[in-house]
Amino acid sequence: MRIIARRTLREFVASRAGHKDQPALKAAIDAWFDEVRRAQWRSTADVRRLYATASIVSADRIVFNIKGNSYRLVVAVDFEKGIVWIKWIGTHRDYDRIDVTEVEHEK
Repeated sequence: MRIIARRTLREFVASRAGHKDQPALKAAIDAWFDEVRRAQWRSTADVRRLYATASIVSADRIVFNIKGNSYRLVVAVDFEKGIVWIKWIGTHRDYDRIDVTEVEHEK
């Protein structure tokens, strides 16, 4: 899969500098990125096979638990084109304050 925009993930990890879990967060995000980059998802069922705890919100919107559910990552997926768009990443607490179906990456 082609992942757009890795910079969003890097910036989020950098924003957590000084937090005791920042190294573990970076490792978890890097692992997710590498796994998804190598994946060849054709449907949400393919996502479920790799990530059983992922929440399938709609045909194209998926939420991943990162670092033991401490963080949430919201993506949009175009299975036909093989593209994953990073829409939002944040703490579980912040996730509870957003509308996952509408959230968009801030530019």
